[in-house]
Amino acid sequence: MEDFHKTRRLPPYVFEQVNRLKAAARAQGADIIDLGMGNPDLPTPKHIVDKLTEVIQDPRTHRYSASKGIAGLRRAQANYYGRRFGVKLNPDTQVVATLGSKEGFANMAQAITAPGDVVLSPNPSYPIHTFGFLMAGAAIRSIPAEPGPEVFRALERAVIHSVPKPIAVIMCYPANPTAYCADIDFYKDVVAFARKHEIFILSDLAYSEIYFGDTPPPSMLQVPGAMEVTAEFTSLSKTFSMPGWRMGFAVGNERLIAALTRVKSYLDYGAFTPIQVAATAALNGPDDCIAATRAVYKRRRDVLVESFGKAGWAIPAPEASMFAWAPIPDKFKALGSLEFSKLLLEKAEIAVSPGIGFGEYGDDYVRIGLVENEQRLRQAARNLRRFLESADETLHNVVPIGASR
Repeated sequence: MEDFHKTRRLPPYVFEQVNRLKAAARAQGADIIDLGMGNPDLPTPKHIVDKLTEVIQDPRTHRYSASKGIAGLRRAQANYYGRRFGVKLNPDTQVVATLGSKEGFANMAQAITAPGDVVLSPNPSYPIHTFGFLMAGAAIRSIPAEPGPEVFRALERAVIHSVPKPIAVIMCYPANPTAYCADIDFYKDVVAFARKHEIFILSDLAYSEIYFGDTPPPSMLQVPGAMEVTAEFTSLSKTFSMPGWRMGFAVGNERLIAALTRVKSYLDYGAFTPIQVAATAALNGPDDCIAATRAVYKRRRDVLVESFGKAGWAIPAPEASMFAWAPIPDKFKALGSLEFSKLLLEKAEIAVSPGIGFGEYGDDYVRIGLVENEQRLRQAARNLRRFLESADETLHNVVPIGASR
């Protein structure tokens, strides 16, 4: 039986292949160190949980909530942007709460895309950046993920050669999966290009608070004129270790926010009201819990880079995000990222995300999540060392994709 039209447009979900192998190995008693999914393992700060448990006692909060987000929550997000970025937002017209940034992107795609529209997206990039628009009927044109001159050369080519002209360009810094970071000068050039060619910018800023240097990542909306063309997506999932709470935001250009708000009004009643109230407490509350979370990820990053390096796998230290974007060791590169990930799971009991799952230009890499504690990361490094020491024998018995004996 044929797939339905929209599911036919989606490629196989490669992460599922690794997940099936992971589940099977665990069922047989293997101690898998899971560095694959970006699923924060840190507990949500106590004052946020306390607010949830307080509010949930009130039966009035058990009713349908507000799809757009309750007024106090939207005000809290606007105030956060004012404190953090110096950006002024109208909470009534420029802020909408979403069920995580992933849902926000998918519904924005539904809101602004006509069949055949062209959207520019980094490759490699977080899957919803492309799949959300593919499901909405768009055509995707890839641009480089690393910020720099090549991005603008690709943007110029896209405007000249795309029919119809692109409607939007997606930006994501700090980037998932690559951990690339962009500065405000790069954003100024992106905004100037988008305004010149009347193209919307959809900026994913989910990792804005997970950074390891002295300079916090900027917002696209800090650029003068950006509000004319930009919607920006943020999430509480990483900042406050609230992934399962599904709370995010889209802010910025009033036309884009109004379109997203209208589509959402037909699809959901918003997050559970106690969750929205607790999210308000998170945004209005102290920042020390954010700094503590950032410090945990920095220590894990340092342990990962040091211990894996000593084991024989040199991994560039990410400047931000909760991921390392790791080049496949030369000896294994011919396997491709999916087969290498399977091999790492089978022989070293380490689960990672194959880079091909983030786009064709990710196939020489795997994404490693900083989602296990330091002790487990060192254990992973010991497993890795044993695996690499037996690499020649292992490779002798492995056939790369497309090869034959």
